[in-house]
Amino acid sequence: MRVGVRFAIIMTALGLLTLGCKSKKEIARTTQSKRPTELLVEAFIVRSTSIHENVEVPGTLLSAEETVIRPEVSGKIIQLNIPEGSLVPKNFLLVKLFDQDLQAQLQKLKVQLEIAEKTVQREKELLEISGISQQDFDLSALKVDNLKADILSVQIAISKTEVRTPYQGQLGLRNLSLGSYVSPSDIITTIRDAENLKLEFSIPEKYAQNIVKGSGVSFTVDGGKYDHNAIVIATEGNVTQTTRTLKIKARVIGNHKELIPGIYAKVNLKLGQDDHALMVPTQGVIPQARNKQVIVLHKDSVSFNVVETGIRDSSYVQITKGLHEGDTIITTGLMTIRPDSKIKISKVSHLD
Repeated sequence: MRVGVRFAIIMTALGLLTLGCKSKKEIARTTQSKRPTELLVEAFIVRSTSIHENVEVPGTLLSAEETVIRPEVSGKIIQLNIPEGSLVPKNFLLVKLFDQDLQAQLQKLKVQLEIAEKTVQREKELLEISGISQQDFDLSALKVDNLKADILSVQIAISKTEVRTPYQGQLGLRNLSLGSYVSPSDIITTIRDAENLKLEFSIPEKYAQNIVKGSGVSFTVDGGKYDHNAIVIATEGNVTQTTRTLKIKARVIGNHKELIPGIYAKVNLKLGQDDHALMVPTQGVIPQARNKQVIVLHKDSVSFNVVETGIRDSSYVQITKGLHEGDTIITTGLMTIRPDSKIKISKVSHLD
């Protein structure tokens, strides 16, 4: 009987001892699970750098001056001198219209003027001796002035029968033949400034402030092998509402043989120049529903900063607001980091 009681007491003691050991292990395990673990991440030090955005827009190469030549008056072509495709000087005679009737009228007026001037000379002598009245002399002098005005009018009409080049340039193809009757609505030919070219293109409205008079642009043409340069000489006064673009006109530097008026051009622009831009790796930016965030590392803590972004490329994005030069941001393990997380840096990088 005593042996049974002693055995029961021993088993009870062993049970309590086992329970106590289990409790200590569970407490230790629980305590260990509550200890914060360090997250191994990579970081990036923010530094300023110089950036710009490359933008390619379509353009058209044009002559600096291009004029459609038409006659001012109607008439029959009696002289035609249009060397198609040739370079001609300013005031070069292209077309002469029939003007014999005007020439006859001019000759008649010149004879009348000669007689009227002699009459005025005689009456002037008579006026000095009171042989005629002042009124008669004034009427004769007025006739001379009227004849001179008529002669000038006929001379202007004769000049309109001659079609001349307004400036030195290259002629296009002629559209009329000798003996044709033309009117002011008929196109005789065209002339282009062969020495100077201009480039016209449009840019999106968000870059309207980046292009000003004097800005340099580069471009290439279809089938061309070289890069060409141009200087902006003017911009449109307003943005086109239908396309939301701003029209630009630039003067081409040089006159290469592959530059032909009317050809399509690819205009390369370097816009958004910023010499103090803050660039960070794209994977370091966390997109949110209403904003974007980056995780900034401090000595013993982290903070989630709301940022605004700008120019972007395949690897980096510009931060325009929310960061300062010298800040350190985390670029890996972003989804597992919490405000109270313990961070351990495995690698630090930056832009050179």
